[in-house]
Amino acid sequence: MGAIAQPHGERDLIVEETDLSTLLIVDDEENILRSLKRLFRREDYQIITATSGAEALEVLNTTPVSVILSDQRMPGMTGSELFLQVKTLYPRTIRLIMSGYTELESITNAINDGAIFKFLLKPWDDDKLLGHIREAMSIYHLKTRNERLNQQLAELNRNLEEKVEEQHRELLVKMRSLRVSQEILDQIPIAVFGVSDEGIVVEANSIADSLLEPLKIVGMPLDGSLPGNIVEAYYNLMEGEVANSISEFVTMFGARDYRVLMKRFSGNFNISGTVIVGIAL
Repeated sequence: MGAIAQPHGERDLIVEETDLSTLLIVDDEENILRSLKRLFRREDYQIITATSGAEALEVLNTTPVSVILSDQRMPGMTGSELFLQVKTLYPRTIRLIMSGYTELESITNAINDGAIFKFLLKPWDDDKLLGHIREAMSIYHLKTRNERLNQQLAELNRNLEEKVEEQHRELLVKMRSLRVSQEILDQIPIAVFGVSDEGIVVEANSIADSLLEPLKIVGMPLDGSLPGNIVEAYYNLMEGEVANSISEFVTMFGARDYRVLMKRFSGNFNISGTVIVGIAL
């Protein structure tokens, strides 16, 4: 399928890759147009003709074109003058001009400016002309394919940057939330432990730390770090089938009894675990 052309030229628009090859032939002599159409009929091209530079610009304004083959000597606008405009408005097109040796000087500037891909002599050789146009079509599709891939790569990069920025924002929110939570926990007069589903102590407020000094419990397995009845209650809670159940019992830390409350939770940011609270009696 062909891409939809935009009025007033391609400018910086990147069109969709297309398998359709469109050849625009520009010549003010109808017999030459008919002859060239017959020559290219054997090729799988969509062929469009124009009898002047102005008409060619009108065609380009409404129709995507891969390759333009233009005569140099035409009334009103020469082929080189046409191509100087086309290079600005439709830079993706591949442009070939046909002329005689006597007109080479008049198109030299357009050749040097890069507006013309190839200069072909009249009268032309059918096989050589077919080869030149096939080469031009291949270059056009290669350029279009590369531009489309570059566009996709740029889009992937934008998406990646947006994803990284989103993850960065989420991380900042989590870090702020954790800092606030830690400050709150350190202010309350009860011991609070957080235990992961793997049985690792991942959180302990200042009161909890003081109960186990000099042991640094965060990062340690629950088993062997806290009293045995707390560990047993933890595993019983993990194996329990009752959702949101709370385990409550009394145990001893040091020389003092504590009332222990234990509950599994699933909170923000897809975090789950178990909270163990110790209240001095």
